[in-house]
Amino acid sequence: MEFSSPAQRRLQTLRSHVDSSQADDQPSLFLNATASASPFSNEDSYSIVLPEKLDTGIWNVHRSAKSPTKLFSRFPNHPEIGTLHDNFVHAVETYPDNKYLGTRARPDGTIGEYTWMTYAETASARQAIGSGLIYNGINHGACVGLYFVNRPEWLAVDHACAAYSFISVPLYDTLGPDAVKFVVNHATLQAIFCVPQTLNTLLSFLSEIPTIRLVVVVGGADENLPSLPPGSGVKIVSYQKLLSQGRSSVHPFSPPKPEDIATICYTSGTTGTPKGAMLSHENLISNVAGSSLSINFLPDDIYISYLPLAHIYERSNQIMGVYGGVSIGFYQGDIMKLMDDLAVLRPTIFCSVPRLYNRVYDGITSAVKSSGVTKRRLFQLAYNSKKKAILNGRSPSPLWDKLVFNKIKEKLGGRVRFMGSGASPLSPDVMDFLRVCFGCSVREGYGMTETSCVISSMDEGDNLSGHVGSPNPACEVKLVDVPEMNYTSEDQPYPRGEICVRGPIIFKGYYKDEEQTKEIMDEDGWLHTGDIGLWLPGGRLKIIDRKKNIFKLAQGEYIAPEKIENVYTKCRFVSQCFIHGDSFNSSLVTIVAVDPDVMKDWAASEGIKYENLAQLCKDPKVRKAVLAEMDIVGREAQLRGFEFAKAVTLVPEPFTLENGLLTPTFKVKRPQAKAYFAEAISKMYEEIASSDPVPSKL
Repeated sequence: MEFSSPAQRRLQTLRSHVDSSQADDQPSLFLNATASASPFSNEDSYSIVLPEKLDTGIWNVHRSAKSPTKLFSRFPNHPEIGTLHDNFVHAVETYPDNKYLGTRARPDGTIGEYTWMTYAETASARQAIGSGLIYNGINHGACVGLYFVNRPEWLAVDHACAAYSFISVPLYDTLGPDAVKFVVNHATLQAIFCVPQTLNTLLSFLSEIPTIRLVVVVGGADENLPSLPPGSGVKIVSYQKLLSQGRSSVHPFSPPKPEDIATICYTSGTTGTPKGAMLSHENLISNVAGSSLSINFLPDDIYISYLPLAHIYERSNQIMGVYGGVSIGFYQGDIMKLMDDLAVLRPTIFCSVPRLYNRVYDGITSAVKSSGVTKRRLFQLAYNSKKKAILNGRSPSPLWDKLVFNKIKEKLGGRVRFMGSGASPLSPDVMDFLRVCFGCSVREGYGMTETSCVISSMDEGDNLSGHVGSPNPACEVKLVDVPEMNYTSEDQPYPRGEICVRGPIIFKGYYKDEEQTKEIMDEDGWLHTGDIGLWLPGGRLKIIDRKKNIFKLAQGEYIAPEKIENVYTKCRFVSQCFIHGDSFNSSLVTIVAVDPDVMKDWAASEGIKYENLAQLCKDPKVRKAVLAEMDIVGREAQLRGFEFAKAVTLVPEPFTLENGLLTPTFKVKRPQAKAYFAEAISKMYEEIASSDPVPSKL
């Protein structure tokens, strides 16, 4: 039988390579690793398209061009690594004397040079911690909390959890007491590691977290720890004492299986309580193994750890670091002193979020603007020349680095060879700027906790900015039509729709929450992200919208605007309210349709004269007074810091059906309101920027 069309030939090629031994009952199309990719890829593609189901002929699923015939679940060169425990054992056996965990903090609280633990020394601590937990009656399978900021002990405890089949449950150190209490009880934590500062929070509601049996204080001396009543059922010990207990009563490892749950990561709840995403060892290893096809962390690399370890982005970077035998240096715990830590550590790998990169960009551009005509012209000449060379795939002249950019590179220590960006979109202008100024590989990725981190990332050699690259070789991605938002796979020039992901990186569900798990997962195993994307030429993914009204700020915090609007409408001045934020800004702004009678009465009581309500709304003093009252209402409702509006625009006209700002059910039409008030929104962010000067160190 002859196959005349390219689609038919491709379909036959795929059929011939389908693995007939799909014993794991995967709904996905898994193909033999030895199959040729040539019938359905070309050298210009970063991802290739496959049919979701062979009998439909609809080609809508994208996979990485690096591995179109197989979704990775193991490292190609080390398929024996199936768990986090295996990964660390591999590192200890391969790089026992490599520096692993470094800190500047001293026991007496002072800051000095970096001191290091090797991989072998950390392995010893891991066994002592795990044995110490068993000594104190914590059994295999128990959930163990980590409630402190990044420091060497965090990773040592996490490795102990993996070696002894405990489930680690990270808690952000910035969580309020109610959220901490919820997570501890929901995950039924039996042990929790903390520091003296977070211990105080735990002690304030210790009687309300009855499953806790052991509290281990990192950085605390035994003689300074509080004593609890004998009948409390809770023991408080120092980290050093736990190590001593473990070393005097060593227990053999109890290694997990790949399918076992490694961690429960609680995402910051927006409309309700936090959700616990269950991630297996296989999930985490698969994600990092897929990413390793395009990103190499090497034994002589140095990585700085300051992004929260409770976030999947930093957690994934750490797993990659262990696989490569990387040295991990920790910041001293104060983000305002990060530049000092960078100067001392001089890392080769720097991963961050757009909010910090934006500050680096603003700091450098501000310095250039104030440097004088000659230096400013030299910078512009060097920048344009180097950028043109990079975009054309040529090596820039080393002269520009000597004259201009080496001084800028020193801001991050002078040795950075790789910069990663995640958590929210990075402006194309900022990405191009970083590539030129730091002269290294700068790549952006896209992912979420429920996918064990990376869904897609930019490929090496791809100099186009403004997208999030091709799919991780450990997953496949498709776009699903969202007709109510006018996004379809038939859109021109690019297909658009909700981003859906499938593969071994997909989480095992929300802990004790089958209903919300079903909301995000469909019966064919596709995870629906809620993000709207489009496919650019070459199979690159670009994020363009959110399906739901929940959105993310620049620092990665999710916002549910309706909840905040409902709070602010309780303010006496507020008749209607529209909250706006986006992933390029770190704060919220708001448009308030005022209550005319309240405004007029208040103005009269304050002796404020005005010709009409519109003039009153534009008065800066009035805006400041309204925002102050909104802040009071927000505090009463216990809004979190990032949920407060930082600027307000007052408008005299209400939102109505007639002006197109309300739906028939009197809900704000968000896209229309954003467009309607675009100028006011832009001005508010300009005001915020002018009142928030960039730190001189940047």
